[in-house]
Amino acid sequence: MSFLTMLSSLFKPAPRATPTEYGAKIRSGDALLIDIRESDEWTGGVAETAALLPISELRAPSAAWRDFLAKAGQREVLLYCASGTRSAMAVRHLLSQGVRALNAGGLADWAAAGWPIVKPK
Repeated sequence: MSFLTMLSSLFKPAPRATPTEYGAKIRSGDALLIDIRESDEWTGGVAETAALLPISELRAPSAAWRDFLAKAGQREVLLYCASGTRSAMAVRHLLSQGVRALNAGGLADWAAAGWPIVKPK
């Protein structure tokens, strides 16, 4: 892969998902919702049903990320962060690894759509 190709892939939009489109799939377990914010950001709340896996542990996958990806199988994986920027980067990385990943935007998008925001477990 040339440097220019690699650079352009960093700015290519990541596939998007919305709570309206994917709420039923997440609740039924057909899609998985992941909060990739860092653990100190979780104190204000997380989207209900979201797994908490920090983006900082994705590049050199932690045991938690490896276990999660192994269990995800062929299900779609929706990632969100605070604004959608970090989740877009993570989606591009996971897509390059063969994971069916979508950018679920920011936590505020989910809250605005009426998705329950809960205290992390």
